[in-house]
Amino acid sequence: MLIPHDTRIALDTVIDLLNTAPESEPPTSGEPGAGPVDGLADIAALYDFARRHRISGVGDLHEKDLYAVRDVRTRFAEIFATDEARTAASLVNALVAAAGTTPQLSNHDGYDWHVHYFAPDASVADHLAADCGMALAFIVVAGEQERLRRCEAPDCRHAFVDLSRNRSRRYCSSRTCGNRLHVAAYRARRKEAAG
Repeated sequence: MLIPHDTRIALDTVIDLLNTAPESEPPTSGEPGAGPVDGLADIAALYDFARRHRISGVGDLHEKDLYAVRDVRTRFAEIFATDEARTAASLVNALVAAAGTTPQLSNHDGYDWHVHYFAPDASVADHLAADCGMALAFIVVAGEQERLRRCEAPDCRHAFVDLSRNRSRRYCSSRTCGNRLHVAAYRARRKEAAG
């Protein structure tokens, strides 16, 4: 599957945004008061997210921006949760329309020409909804919605886009979740064989 560079960046941003949600965090050790942590707990975390993803035009951020980005995150999660292309299309259409998309070519910050779907001076939430929503639209249009997945490890709910050739990726990371489950299965087989 050929994905343009700017679409890939937007998909990576969607994944990172989804994985800031508390429900994407693995269960904690049971310490009192310990629980899943929201990766967008405050405005400082939102500034950090915007900086990491090189979101252009971020000015002063306020509580309303934080709540709006969390709402966009929830709407992206709904798109990942559905198996139906018609439902995904409806969710993407609503998200992108609410952002007031204004497609325009841009070349900035060392990037070659690419399309921005958000209006100039858009809020961070509208920027994410428009650009990332269009990246998700690209996946739906290509008939590749099944590539939008959640990790199959029982203690992980991280989102990822399966870009493997045969759509066989099951874990958010083969180094962490995949390896951990394979080692656990190996140990269980050895214990069963020894017992």
